Amino acid sequence: MSHKNLFAAGLTAAFTLTGGLAFAQEDCERGALDKMFCDANGDLVADAPTDPEMLKDPSTLVFAYTPVEDPAIYEDIWTPFIDHLEEVTGKDVQFFAVQSNSAEVEAMRSGRLHIAGFSTGPTPFAVNLAGVEPFAIMGADDGQFGYKLQVYTQADSDIQEMKDLAGKRIAHTSPTSNSGNQAPRALFPDLGVVPDEDYEVTYSGSHDQSMLGVVAGDYDAAPVASEVVDRMAERGLYDPEDVRIVWESDPFPTTSYGVAHDLAPELKDKIKEAFFSFDFEGTALGEEFAGVSKFIPITYKDQWAVIRQIQKANGVEYTPQGLAAE
Repeated sequence: MSHKNLFAAGLTAAFTLTGGLAFAQEDCERGALDKMFCDANGDLVADAPTDPEMLKDPSTLVFAYTPVEDPAIYEDIWTPFIDHLEEVTGKDVQFFAVQSNSAEVEAMRSGRLHIAGFSTGPTPFAVNLAGVEPFAIMGADDGQFGYKLQVYTQADSDIQEMKDLAGKRIAHTSPTSNSGNQAPRALFPDLGVVPDEDYEVTYSGSHDQSMLGVVAGDYDAAPVASEVVDRMAERGLYDPEDVRIVWESDPFPTTSYGVAHDLAPELKDKIKEAFFSFDFEGTALGEEFAGVSKFIPITYKDQWAVIRQIQKANGVEYTPQGLAAE
């Protein structure tokens, strides 16, 4: 059995175990949600348990941010927000550094994670497999938010338009990534190049690695998320003069922030209050995420419609096996 198949089998077993420990839902409307959840109101996210005994009010809340190259740096960056979250909720808050999208989703599903930021592409997996309720996104004062899929190449490359990617060394990030894989597979064919047909897809593992690989010449080009490469440039991880953009998309939603569906309603309200009352100005978080100034409310049903459309076009299924492909 291959390493990928072994990982998929292990993840499926983990999800089966955590599902067995969860409250068994009777027949109900659930759409694409896992069988351990219900969606009576049709908002596409898991309903809170109807049995008050199933609602959770933990003394310590566990918060995670989407997997990044250096979790230790981001733990420091998130400290001001975590302090604010503790003050508003009256709870201790622990930062949990996750190593992969799969691990983050599984941690939420198993009840070991209560609040988390999920990358764009993995958000539907978190919603459908782990019962996450996305409610916020980072945005500007005018309510604008989002990022673009950008295709970068070296400044002196002979790649001038998308069809020139044919036969080149192209890095995607990971199978579940929206801008790093799913959107390119859905959008590139109309631009004259088909991934895995006109060029062989190589998975780098992250947007950071894709971008650094382009700079180093390991890859001829790579589709990446604009927000990630912008932050990399601000930290001096590469020289923008060494690369150029071949093509960019219209904006997509960025990282979603959500809570476990089975937290007590009063606790959910306090968590949301903490997000929407947090002041980015003068904090490490505000410095890291330039161009945003607050958390703004969103719904999974509305803001992730375009992402679900892209993933449907790619045949994505919100199953442990589909997540294991990450």
